[in-house]
Amino acid sequence: MFTGIVEHLVMVNKLSTSSHGAELFLELGDFYGNLAIGESISVNGVCLTVKTIRGNVVSFDVSGETLKKTTLGALHSREKVNVERALRVGDRLGGHFVTGHADGIGAIKEKKQAADQCLIIFSAEKKFTDMMIEKGSVAIDGISLTIFDIKELTFSVAIIPHTLASTTLGYKKTGDRINIEIDMMGKWIKKLLENTFSGKKSALTRDKLIEQGFL
Repeated sequence: MFTGIVEHLVMVNKLSTSSHGAELFLELGDFYGNLAIGESISVNGVCLTVKTIRGNVVSFDVSGETLKKTTLGALHSREKVNVERALRVGDRLGGHFVTGHADGIGAIKEKKQAADQCLIIFSAEKKFTDMMIEKGSVAIDGISLTIFDIKELTFSVAIIPHTLASTTLGYKKTGDRINIEIDMMGKWIKKLLENTFSGKKSALTRDKLIEQGFL
């Protein structure tokens, strides 16, 4: 579980792909001196498990399914990514609960720069915008953001200068793809409503809680 408050921008060392997945290498610098193998890290909003640590280079296995449903497969050497360590019990929750299980991919449709903020409009599938509400939360490349406006196939957020300077949104441009994770509350409400109107019984089980990141 994460908060969507990006801790650092780090550099991609390389991405080695194979027929079944990939191995991602990141240069974490001296940010995480106490990092441990097996620890969870959010990389552009995708929860990955630390596989190896060699000096300041850390590697992660990326499954074929993750490559299909996220933008990680398009990463290249020297590109910067957002990283955040998993939330610890007792930590401040500055953003919102983010599982690191991206729902899919969207794209930057437009960026409008103003003196005190940048309005970014994202394109997304209707199945994603249907689960969003104005003033609700969404994670874009692992960044916790507040939704400003929603249309059928787009939604917009207003980005403050600090967020632009400390995340990948500062240099991404129109057409660039991003990972989207819908607020888990929106997903649960949509599922409950679908079951209600279809006449299905909705049983809250341990498996469902694990699937949604609660356990």
